[in-house]
Amino acid sequence: MIDLHAVQQAATRLHDHLLRTPCVPSHTLSDITGAQVFLKFENLQFTASFKERGACNKLAQLTEAERARGVIAMSAGNHAQGVAYHAQRLGIRAVIVMPSFTPGVKVERTRGFGADIVLHGDSLDEARNHARALAEQQGLVFVHPYDDADIMAGQGTVALEMLAEVPDLDTLVAAVGGGGLIAGMAVAAKALRPDIEIIGVQTTRFPGMVNAIKGTHHPQGSSSIAEGIAVGTPGQLPQAIIRQRVNDLLLVDEGDIEQAIVMLLEVEKTLVEGAGAAPLAALLRFPQRFKGKKIGLVLSGGNIDPLLLASIIERGMVRAGRLARLCVRARDVPGTLASITATMARMGANINEVHHQRAFTTLAAQNVEIELVIQTRGPQHISDVVAALQAAGLDAQLVH
Repeated sequence: MIDLHAVQQAATRLHDHLLRTPCVPSHTLSDITGAQVFLKFENLQFTASFKERGACNKLAQLTEAERARGVIAMSAGNHAQGVAYHAQRLGIRAVIVMPSFTPGVKVERTRGFGADIVLHGDSLDEARNHARALAEQQGLVFVHPYDDADIMAGQGTVALEMLAEVPDLDTLVAAVGGGGLIAGMAVAAKALRPDIEIIGVQTTRFPGMVNAIKGTHHPQGSSSIAEGIAVGTPGQLPQAIIRQRVNDLLLVDEGDIEQAIVMLLEVEKTLVEGAGAAPLAALLRFPQRFKGKKIGLVLSGGNIDPLLLASIIERGMVRAGRLARLCVRARDVPGTLASITATMARMGANINEVHHQRAFTTLAAQNVEIELVIQTRGPQHISDVVAALQAAGLDAQLVH
C-alpha cells in the first residue's frame, strides 16, 4: 500500500518533467449541472494523458541494471505513450503491447516516441498475458498500467495539485478502469482532507471495479468509446485502496459519455477522449448527487480517434435537434424538389443530404419518397420546418 509520503515523493520526481496542469472553474458547466465545477486539464500533458505521471515515477526509480534490460508495458494507448515518452527521455528501450482494437492515433503516437509496438489480442487481458510472456523471454521490466505502487503514487499527484489549487473542494470525480488513478488520488486526498468525497466513474460496458467492490453482477460488454477504461480485470492493489477510501462508484452509459465529450468541446473548447469525459458524464446523469457541491473533475486524457470524434459530434447534433432527418412523400414530377428546397431556404434550414427512393417503397409508382438530412437551430426549428413543408402541400414527417 502507498501513503501520502509516497505521493509527495512522486511529485518531487515529476517536477520539471511534466506539466502542472490547470485546475480551473467552469461557470457554464456549473450552471448546467447545478454544482460548482472545477476541471483538471490532464489532457494538456505532452502525451495528452495523466498516465505520464505514473510512468515517469516508475521509470525514474529503476536501477541501472533494470534500465539496461529495457521495459515492456501493456496498454490501450495512454499508458503506452507515457511509458514510451519517458523511456525515450531516459534512454531506456521500451516495448509496448497494445490490443488490436487500439485507435490508430494512439498506436502511431506511441511509435513516434521510439517504442517497439506489438499489436496482440482482442482484449486488455490477452494483451497483458502476451506482454508478460515477452517480458520473460526478453528479460524486460514489466511496467503495469495500474497494479503497481509506484504507478499509483505517480497518479496520486493529480489530487495533490487539485487541492493545492482549490483546497475546499467537496468531491473529486475520476474515471476508473484498472483503478490506479483513483486509488492514488484517494490516498493523497484523504490524507490531506479526511472529509473529502472521492467518486469513481465506470462505463456500464466495463463495470469490473463496480462489481468487485459492490458485489454486483453487471454484464461486461466487448467495446466502449471510453477504451481507456475498458478494463475487464480491475487491479488488485487499487481495489484494496478503493474499498477503504473511495466513497462511491457510479456507472454511466455510452450516450452519457458522448454527450459529455460534445459538451466539453462546445463549452470549454477542449478535446477529451471517452474516459476523460466520464466524470462529467456522471454529473450529467446524476445531477442531484452533486448539486450544490464544489466538484473537481479530472479530464484524464485527450487522445481520441478523429473519425470517432466526427461520429460523436454528428450524433450529438442529432440529440440536440440541430441535425434532423425528414421524409417527404410526393408526386414524382418536375418542380417537387424545387418546392422542397425553396421551403427549406425560406425557413433557414440547411440541406446536408438528399436521397430519392423510388424502388424500395410501398408508394404508388408515380410517387417518390425523398429523404433529407438537414441542419437546424433546434427541436422547435425542426417542427417549424415540417409544418412549413406540410403547409406547402407536402406529406412531410420527422424520421426518428
